[in-house]
Amino acid sequence: MTTLGALGGDAAAKAVTDAVAEAVAALRPAAGRDWSTVRAGRVEWDCRRTAQHVVSDLFAYATQLATRAPDAYRPVEYTLDPPDADAPTALEAIEAGGVMLALACRTAPRAARGFHPYPFRGAGREGFAAMGVAEVLLHTHDMAEGLGIAYRPSAELCGYVLARLFPHVRQGDDPWRTLLWATGRGTLPGEAPVTRWHWYNTPLIEAERLTLEALSVPAVADLALGGDGGHHWVPGGPFDGTREGAGMVASAYDKGALRPEWGSYVLLRREDDRALGSMGFHGPPDEEGRVEVGYDLAVAARGQGYATEALRALSAWALDQEGVRVVTARVEAANTPSRRVLERAAFRPVGHLEEPGGVLVLERRAD
Repeated sequence: MTTLGALGGDAAAKAVTDAVAEAVAALRPAAGRDWSTVRAGRVEWDCRRTAQHVVSDLFAYATQLATRAPDAYRPVEYTLDPPDADAPTALEAIEAGGVMLALACRTAPRAARGFHPYPFRGAGREGFAAMGVAEVLLHTHDMAEGLGIAYRPSAELCGYVLARLFPHVRQGDDPWRTLLWATGRGTLPGEAPVTRWHWYNTPLIEAERLTLEALSVPAVADLALGGDGGHHWVPGGPFDGTREGAGMVASAYDKGALRPEWGSYVLLRREDDRALGSMGFHGPPDEEGRVEVGYDLAVAARGQGYATEALRALSAWALDQEGVRVVTARVEAANTPSRRVLERAAFRPVGHLEEPGGVLVLERRAD
């Protein structure tokens, strides 16, 4: 597994702090120049306008996370003061924005979420940290390119951004070069130029008592290696099925074949943010619009309807996605409780597989 970054609010805060420190150190030698007269690399802004954008994003992300903004950006605008601020003032503002975002990440609870429009309309502390780091890294590159100065962020920071926001992209041997390519700023051998791009945040699916939160690439890597994936588990967890599913997602990431919304989701009890197990897909939908689900639930959480509740929500979400027609599941013939969970979630038997002990195939259709 390549560079992924650590888990937790302190690690997220450190990533922001390190990114800002590296950027300011790189740009400070050019602080005596008039940045308003220099175009920032390939973007359409001058360097002062680009610095303003970085400042605005850092403060806005901190605000969204700290205030748990539910469904829109808070009605606050962050600008340089004065608007024609010189380069040293712009660098001071970037440092201040970094402090605010790092503080928000360090103090926010793990379950805290704030609105961000794309693609899943929300992010947690590690998502906002990664977005802030991405803005700093990429726009420092733009400014440095325009100003003609050297800049190369650490591989750890680049890996942090790629793992958090670009899980569909292989990091390769040079995460910085990969990040530049993935955002239309560079080339990679054997890869077509990127002309349109976006990043991913962690998707959420809400059920009655549970939140299904997609496991990030760093989380699945940690789980596959015996860690807790950054979650507080009920006694006995994480469980074998959860670790097995995490390993499948980690393998897909290493191959550059991961689509994060079709990975593994941790089942979080909202009342206490405890992880009860996991549920997810064996991969993205096939050409016929079929996708397969599997799940793993703590013994202590069984018999309370959690698995049925989660499966209803996850399969309904899947069937709402474009091109998906059928959600399938397999269960051992002798596993009556698991079969009943599937049937209560509107799955119906459609056949069986000739495997030891017998395996039933059930499905839920869009119609």
